[in-house]
Amino acid sequence: MSRRMSRRPLTVFRAFLAVCLLAVTAGACGSTRPETLVVLGPWTGPEGDAFEAMLHRLDDGTGRTYTYQGTRSLRETLVAQLEAGDPPDVAILNSIGELTEYARANRLTPLDRAATARAYPPWAPRLDVNGMRRTYWVPLKVDLKSLVWSKEGRSAAAPEWCVGLASQATSGWPGTDWVEDILLHQAGPATYTEWAVGRLSWRDPRVRRAWTTWAQLLGDRSKASIDRSLTTSYVGTAGPAKGDGKGGDGGGPRGLLDSFGPRCTHEHQSAFIRYVYADDRVRVDPAAGFLGGRPAYDGAYEVAGDMAAVFTDDPAARALVDRLSSKRARTLWRAGAADELRPFFPDATDPQPTDPTGRRIAEILTGKARTLCFDASDVMPPGVRDAFHRAVLQYFRQPSDDRLDELLGHLDTVRTEAAADAGPGRLPESGICAPPGG
Repeated sequence: MSRRMSRRPLTVFRAFLAVCLLAVTAGACGSTRPETLVVLGPWTGPEGDAFEAMLHRLDDGTGRTYTYQGTRSLRETLVAQLEAGDPPDVAILNSIGELTEYARANRLTPLDRAATARAYPPWAPRLDVNGMRRTYWVPLKVDLKSLVWSKEGRSAAAPEWCVGLASQATSGWPGTDWVEDILLHQAGPATYTEWAVGRLSWRDPRVRRAWTTWAQLLGDRSKASIDRSLTTSYVGTAGPAKGDGKGGDGGGPRGLLDSFGPRCTHEHQSAFIRYVYADDRVRVDPAAGFLGGRPAYDGAYEVAGDMAAVFTDDPAARALVDRLSSKRARTLWRAGAADELRPFFPDATDPQPTDPTGRRIAEILTGKARTLCFDASDVMPPGVRDAFHRAVLQYFRQPSDDRLDELLGHLDTVRTEAAADAGPGRLPESGICAPPGG
């Protein structure tokens, strides 16, 4: 064998190795990219099982697999993973205030065109970040909040309200829902939006009136009743084991209407609570008629949502969000969930719940509502939102004028500090309230 011929295999191998090293980031020659994408979300128990089953059925033909991490401490888990430099590929959050902060900090990757087309307002307003207006998240499931649940046959003229404000680290949010809904129906979407994005003082008479209206609607309460509401979960007390539509592990919540005794006749709560009232004994109605609002705003409804965002630069993560927000994914999700846990989706053409209560809510959400406004506390920066949660707990305990003045003054200080930190990427007012999309 000649010397020239003996060197050729080595030369070819070196050339192949050089090409392989250049291509490794594109997936050739034994890519170092992990084969599994991680999705972090808020659902556990039966609801988490239904989502995870759908996730595993979204085969993309690439050989990539997906793993779902469900947690009831979503914000804390995500922050810890980000600080450790090991974020999930996709996270599902219900706070667009938090998502906005992540986008401004360049933690999020803008979505591809397919997902962007499903970013229905008011769940996913576009943001101006780094000189470009783009979409950073898309709703996977949504909920209608402006609802009142009541025992069949009980008069709406003099309701006795059940209130449960406890919710682990986020206790107080059922109270913020009251204040937000009252303000929306008393002052209208424009005022609601201005307040939600931090451009209206908490001491504005319209905002103050929403707080005092809440106290008036609840009426006089004993210390024992107040303490019970402050320590009772929003899902009530234990009963037969059921899944937790808000992300619980099962354990049998009975609902406030069933666990607060015969005097409790009405509850102000989001559509998700239907899983504890999946029978004919409880009816659901729009909240507007109960809140002392103006008839002109009866067609306005507060909504919430769970939005998917990409936290890595892996193109497969963006592709996964495209698939998660598709009609096929929603069809699979709905088919795999129990009747009372079937999600609501923002597009009227998407599959919706078929149980009687679910159908009634879906008709309002995608048909009868004229204006949908995103949950105001979830629009606010996290610091303002957390202060709002604490304030409603304090006001519920001591609903005096002096106490309210003190609380609203503090909230205004927190709002001003947050506004001073706001820069590019601030939420646009036009995206907080919008006609039903799809």
